[in-house]
Amino acid sequence: MQISMQLSYSGGFKEAADTVAELERAGLDLVWVAEAYGFDGASLMGYLAAKTETVQIASGILPIYTRTPTLIAMTAAGVDALSDGRCHLGLGASGPQVIEGFHGVRYDAQLGRTREIVEICRKVWAREDKLTHDGRYYHLPLPDGEGTGLGKPLKIIAHPVRPRIPVWIASLGPKNVALTAEIADGWMPILFDPGKANDVWGDDLAAGRAKRADDLDDLWITAGGLVAIGDDVKGFLDFVRPMVALYVGGMGARGKNFYNSLFQRYGYEAEAKEIQDLYLDGKKKEAAAAVPTEFLEAISLCGPEGYVKERIADFAAAGVTHLNVIPVPTGDQTQASVVSMLKEWTS
Repeated sequence: MQISMQLSYSGGFKEAADTVAELERAGLDLVWVAEAYGFDGASLMGYLAAKTETVQIASGILPIYTRTPTLIAMTAAGVDALSDGRCHLGLGASGPQVIEGFHGVRYDAQLGRTREIVEICRKVWAREDKLTHDGRYYHLPLPDGEGTGLGKPLKIIAHPVRPRIPVWIASLGPKNVALTAEIADGWMPILFDPGKANDVWGDDLAAGRAKRADDLDDLWITAGGLVAIGDDVKGFLDFVRPMVALYVGGMGARGKNFYNSLFQRYGYEAEAKEIQDLYLDGKKKEAAAAVPTEFLEAISLCGPEGYVKERIADFAAAGVTHLNVIPVPTGDQTQASVVSMLKEWTS
């Protein structure tokens, strides 16, 4: 099991990059770089490539709607070259508020677009032939009758460091998860309860794996949560409440919130409605308080060493290959020492 972390750069990105370099020395295997509607993720990934030596650098995520498929491929290949083969491409749909509101792009055909983008990226990186693609959503070059008619098949000028860059897909819904298990190298779920994951996603993963190409290895899964190691650390679970409330209550509208739907699939139908109603009414603290403590415990690793080791085993048993952690040091611990302990326990 590898150790990964979401990059937090609220204190400044350059400072965050220095922290990643320190955590790299402690054993961090992979760092996820988000892109919402702040700075673009690719610039930050390139900066990390220059500041680090061994940690894998992953987009977590690049939205599929905000770049052409070939630009996504070029971007990943560029970061891969700068980092000497350490790039991982994390893709996802984001949500309609960001895609249509901030980017002004139609939020549609998530499954079809994702499939074609992954196909095109792999063609670009392989660099075997001039690029052509005749799909439902993307046509390379543009066909006769569209554009100027001057487009022609091209091959990426640069030689990618690797002909196959790992592709992760962030997905939650049944069809999206099945697609991920079919075509991706890795899966990025969120709010992952290892005890209920198979009940929620088992059939979807099995359906996708049944169609998985022979040239793909077993599906990687990254999941985890807040880690606090000590005898009196359950109070740290409250740190997670606002985040869960934001996703379950505020990420989307009523009837169009993927995380709320997931919460219901976990068996929290009444709680999902209450959290969403409170959050959308502006009662964010009340929404956070309504998040069940048992769920916070299920998605976290907070307790004495023995308990945290048991939780690691739970995530491993659920198929998690990359334990994605938010390390919270206690006592004389540091983030680096927490990562070091986790690395030792998962090796």
